Amino acid sequence: MKNVLVTGVSGYFGKKLVERLAAETCVESITGVDIRRPGFSSPRLEFLARDVRDPLDPVFEGRNIDTVVHAAYILPPIHDTALMEDINVNGTKNVFQTAVRHNVEQVVECSSATAYGFHPDNPPVLTEESPLKGNEDFTYAKNKREIEEWLEGFSAEHPETLFTVIRPCFVVGPGFANPLARHLCRKICMLPDKTAPFQFIHEDDLVEIIFLLAKNRKGGVYNLAADGTMTFDEMLAMLGSIPLRLPLWLLGPLNEIAWKLRMRFLTEFPSSSLKLTIYPWIVSNEKVKRELGYAFRYTTREAFEDFVRSVKGR
Repeated sequence: MKNVLVTGVSGYFGKKLVERLAAETCVESITGVDIRRPGFSSPRLEFLARDVRDPLDPVFEGRNIDTVVHAAYILPPIHDTALMEDINVNGTKNVFQTAVRHNVEQVVECSSATAYGFHPDNPPVLTEESPLKGNEDFTYAKNKREIEEWLEGFSAEHPETLFTVIRPCFVVGPGFANPLARHLCRKICMLPDKTAPFQFIHEDDLVEIIFLLAKNRKGGVYNLAADGTMTFDEMLAMLGSIPLRLPLWLLGPLNEIAWKLRMRFLTEFPSSSLKLTIYPWIVSNEKVKRELGYAFRYTTREAFEDFVRSVKGR
């Protein structure tokens, strides 16, 4: 691993991934692609403003890129679902197809544990062999499932390229700033009356595992989640937020009205997203521990506590 391309370099963990890669003498260059310039710099980072749906051959030409980490996705729900799906699905296919044309050795696909879907009949623990049932009405989970289904056939057609798929649960830490983070930090936090246990992975663990999977040229699928779970009541208690629990028959329509009217002070996600709080989607981390020998630095609770410290520090 000498010359690495990171898509979505200006996103949540782009900076941390660049910092980790730049700390290794084996990494000679890092090419970062995003539609906006990152708010940081590194001596080894070359930033290129690109939409992942645009022709990407010029990005690869002359740079001898051997490793691609694809992290360019729209995660927070947006009202233009067609645009979201175009970027997430077609942008991903474009990155992979271009990488194969330029003889990249390894492509790391940042998928998500949401690809398993949120369903009442989910098993207590989801393994890498569990079926992908990303909910049709939850665009992000649906897209992750669709991408992985496509990648299964595409990777079989290109055995010369090593494909690695990671399925992290929600990532947390000082940089945790997505709609879920903001919702939990509301003084009065609306939740369904019944919620399921929740998993997190710390941003430092995520970045370290991505680095190790690339460094050691590990292919295949890996669930990424810290040990243990938390309840939403525990999260709110740590943050000092007050839970307002409502039955789903009431919360769902109220949330949907607020979403459609763009009342961001009440919600930043459609009601279909509530399923991720109601139904369990707990994943096993045994494979990454066993095959990579990885010891997580943070449990789910410890990872969330680090986020709470950063919130209170601000």
